[in-house]
This record gives sequence, C-alpha cells and structure tokens, in this order.
Amino acid sequence: MNGRIIAIGDIHGCHQEFSDLLQLLKLEPEDRLIVLGDLINRGPDSRKVIELAKKHHALALLGNHERRLIAARRNGTEGKLRATDRDTFDKLQPEDWSFLESMPLTHEIKELNTVFVHGGFLPDIPWNEQNAVIVTEVQVIDADGRPCKRREAPDALPWADHWTGPPFVVYGHTPRAEVYKLKWSICLDTGCAMGGQLSAFILPERRVVQVKARRRYYP
Repeated sequence: MNGRIIAIGDIHGCHQEFSDLLQLLKLEPEDRLIVLGDLINRGPDSRKVIELAKKHHALALLGNHERRLIAARRNGTEGKLRATDRDTFDKLQPEDWSFLESMPLTHEIKELNTVFVHGGFLPDIPWNEQNAVIVTEVQVIDADGRPCKRREAPDALPWADHWTGPPFVVYGHTPRAEVYKLKWSICLDTGCAMGGQLSAFILPERRVVQVKARRRYYP
C-alpha cells in the first residue's frame, strides 16, 4: 500500500480546525483521507468543511447529522429540525446535497483488517449487514442487547467494549475528552465543536495527531 490512510473524527462545521489539522498532517498525493461522518452542524461553517473535504478528495462517511438532514429534505420536514441543523440546512447548495447523498455507511481496508464507520456496530451481527440507524447512532448497548445513545442507557457499556474483532474499527460519534482506544477499536470523536480537540488516526503506523479547538462553538 502506497501512502498513509488518515481518518479524522467528527468535524461538525469546525472548518478552521479541519484546516489546521490538514496542515499539521502535511498530506502527500498518495495519502488517503477518510472523514468519519458528522462533517456538519454545530460549528461555524459546514459548507467550508465540505469544500475542504472535496478539495482533498476525502472519502466522507455518513453520520447521523448528515442522515438527519437528508431525511428532512426528502420528507419536507426541515421545519422540525433543531436550530443548528436548520442553519446548515438553509445554507447547503445543490452540490453539497449531492456530496451528502453520496456518502457510504462504511469503508473497509482488507489489507489492514480495518473498517471505518461513523457510530459503530453490534457485536453479534456481521458488521456489513447492519443498517444505517445502527451504524450511525449506536453509542452503548443496553442490558437487552439493543443499540442506544448514552443518554438513553447511562449505565450501559460502550458498544466498543463488547467488540472483540476482527476487524479493527475506527469510528467517531461518541465525544470524549480523549481518544478511546481498545484492542479492536478506536474512537476519534474528541468534541472539537464543544471546545475539545479534532483528532486524526494515521495508518498503518497507528499514530494519533490532534489540534485544539480555537474555541467552544456548541452548545
């Protein structure tokens, strides 16, 4: 494999931090950039994030925020969106919608035994058979084995704690103060829009690179 595989966690409209991180990474032409979903909402400029992703030929995976806006557009329910979603919705142009609608759910690199996804997986179903709701929304798994968000089951363990691999999973969606690395997974959502950091994971060397948020944008 030529070049590096570089995965970046939830950007959430933080275009300046995205630019800072890309400069720090010093991308080479043979590098492959993978953005783990939730490029949009919360931060100052979702359109600029999309422009940067396209400029660097990033593979952008579908996150729950993209999925929510796509559904609202298809169903004509944009009036029911939360304020930060509606702000993005109103600014997106046709080429932005085409970009969002082209996002795949997952990406596998077999030679690295690694799968990239926004949210995660249930441990008892083949990862490539799980639907969009599960893979973009799951944070924890409750006592009945159901995928939930943390607020729905605050005592439940993260899905990654149940995941015994293979493959190794690189994901975002569940913000923490630091990356959450286990034997078979790593979470790169370090809450940039909430004043945390924007994190990248470089393969095959498995090194983390981060930039600090310039300020807190949300809530």
